[in-house]
Amino acid sequence: MTICRLWRGWTSPDNADAYERIVRGEVIPGIEARRIPGFRHIDLMRRDDGGEVEFVTLMWFDGLDSIKAFVGEDHDVAHVPDAARSVLARFDARVAHFEVLDRRPQ
Repeated sequence: MTICRLWRGWTSPDNADAYERIVRGEVIPGIEARRIPGFRHIDLMRRDDGGEVEFVTLMWFDGLDSIKAFVGEDHDVAHVPDAARSVLARFDARVAHFEVLDRRPQ
């Protein structure tokens, strides 16, 4: 069963580029370097919402055991390194997990 892990964080427009650099240059490569069994891929999305910038990450895992290998037994806790926290205005402290029912590559 595939599980998608959804997380959101918001920055000021002034901090958005810095946050993106941290995530793309440090956070994602650090996760990939761990070679977590069952971790498939990660998507990073960005949306300008007027006075703030929203970021969303979607992480794709083979199952709950893979997610626990990533963050531990409390698998709903958000993984937000200090460098990323320093430029975020706010973020989801807990994540949402979705069972993927249908995913169709085109």
